Amino acid sequence: MRPADLNRLTVQESADRYVELIRAKTLTGALSPATAEVYARDVATFVRLAGERKVLDDLTGEDVDAILLAFARKPDGRRAEPGAGLQSASSQSRFRRSVSALFKHATLTGWVQINPMALATVTAKERGGLRPERRALTREQAQGLIGAARDLSGPRGDGGGGRGDAGVSGGAGAAPADGAAGAERGRRRDQRTELRDALIVLLLSTMGPRVSELVRANVEDFYTNDGVRYWRIFGKGGKTRDVPLPGDVARVLEAYLLERGRADAAEKALLLSWRGRRLARGDVQAVIDRVQRRVDPDRRRSVTPHGLRHTTATHLLADAVDMDAVRRVLGHSDLATLGRYRDELPGELEVAMRAHPLLRKPSGGR
Repeated sequence: MRPADLNRLTVQESADRYVELIRAKTLTGALSPATAEVYARDVATFVRLAGERKVLDDLTGEDVDAILLAFARKPDGRRAEPGAGLQSASSQSRFRRSVSALFKHATLTGWVQINPMALATVTAKERGGLRPERRALTREQAQGLIGAARDLSGPRGDGGGGRGDAGVSGGAGAAPADGAAGAERGRRRDQRTELRDALIVLLLSTMGPRVSELVRANVEDFYTNDGVRYWRIFGKGGKTRDVPLPGDVARVLEAYLLERGRADAAEKALLLSWRGRRLARGDVQAVIDRVQRRVDPDRRRSVTPHGLRHTTATHLLADAVDMDAVRRVLGHSDLATLGRYRDELPGELEVAMRAHPLLRKPSGGR
């Protein structure tokens, strides 16, 4: 028998109330705005998969299983091209945590009698088994992307095309159409974005920041110590880390800051749209896609900002860089977390065995 105070809200109604609550928590500092938006996005996905008019209390463990698997098989919306990969294992785990948090709150507030998450049978292993293609770029693919970014940052800065944002400040991801070419050429020099695009790709590919860390960066976060350029990155949980920039990246940063200074010296954000506003998270994917179009098709593969974070970790670790140094670059407190950011590379085991340390000849010739 249901308790008298059970509130039979629909899935949509309960989601709306829950999202309002988590957004209110940002005002007290209990949640960061970025975390609240992730919860809100996952809850909106849950509503679409569950059916907005269903009563939340009527959902069973089997229903939850179906929702989790439907999300796992859902194409990654960050990739627009046909045949885009499915949701990654980490995205599936995050979605499950968001749904669990919703049902935990629903149980406490009397929206459901029994938490159906306790009856779900889809295990992490099963969901992880649906992981799509590897996320890290191969060395050749990464070098192709970095090469295209370097070309953009050359002496002319326009790289022969791709001039301007094509609406990036509003979140659009396409390069300008031929019909818009005249408008693009008509932009002032301080509105061109080639150096900015090159810097974004180089920072993501070589230092592996979270996309939220990248768009939050301010000019004052970059400083010089003993001739070395550092980026003070403000990460999760209020933690900061100071990471040195590779020389090539530091040179592009200097060139970009000179150009950007003419655009809006008063704006503290590092990355600006051509309209002079701080770049948003969604704009970064459009930048990567635009630079990717300059890469030779044989070395080109679509990648997300988080995929470039995986690329950084994978290649630093494959090149025998100290694990603790890689941990500090990525901003993790635990070495064990690196396993999530490490993808296998083709031929890696063969190279490792050919260079086996116990089979090298002694330096003394014996």
